Amino acid sequence: MRIFLTLFGILLLTCLSPLAQAERLRIVSDDWAPYIYQENGQPRGLHYEVANEVFKRLHIDVEWGFMPWKRCLAVVEQGQADGILGVFKLASREPFMLYPEEPLSQVEFVLFQALARPHSVTTLQDLSGLTVGTSSGYDYGTAFDTAANFRRESAPTHVANLGKLALGRVDLVVTDLHVGRYLLQRLGLEQQIEALPTVINDMPQYLGLARKPGRQDLVEAFSETLRAFKREPAYANIMSRYGEQNPSLATTVEQQGVSTH
Repeated sequence: MRIFLTLFGILLLTCLSPLAQAERLRIVSDDWAPYIYQENGQPRGLHYEVANEVFKRLHIDVEWGFMPWKRCLAVVEQGQADGILGVFKLASREPFMLYPEEPLSQVEFVLFQALARPHSVTTLQDLSGLTVGTSSGYDYGTAFDTAANFRRESAPTHVANLGKLALGRVDLVVTDLHVGRYLLQRLGLEQQIEALPTVINDMPQYLGLARKPGRQDLVEAFSETLRAFKREPAYANIMSRYGEQNPSLATTVEQQGVSTH
């Protein structure tokens, strides 16, 4: 009888667990190829495939939404979305956002230049008098964001930024190394634009989930499942298909908004 009651208790707790219920989440992100983007109206990308697989293993359905980065942050903070894919851990977000311990990837912001108009840049001081193309709502690190010796000029999309660089309307563009290289290949600009070796900022980016009752359990489950998935051949295959030769890299640059962002 005691064994029966114990098993019944376990079963009851399982049925009441938020992770066991048919939960549906709304996760938003900016268009951030090759990490997450839309193709023929469907979500694609390295982060998308990895996160989608983790959610499947947790038996959680996800509705994916795309919008400008600053709006992504706003809808999560306002409770209109359940989470955001590819975000930094910032103290300003702690009141409304939870993060798994396991990151999706490691950010690596670098500068891109036109080969026809090269610049020698090893420190932020070398940017004096120049105009650097940025993306609206992104956080490139305190040192870059607060430097007063150069001008920052925002563009609505990463493609627009690289187009301005190719046309000489900005001197440099800052973006994630992998995002920049991916877009240059798609735009056919690989022979016109290159990445500089100086890293402006690097730090891990995560899935961020809105703070709600029971979400801490989901955060922990997502982290453990992601960590286990990274050890499987299927994960290495996803990384390879998106040009990542080192699967351990999963621990890239972020679409961080300045809200101050």
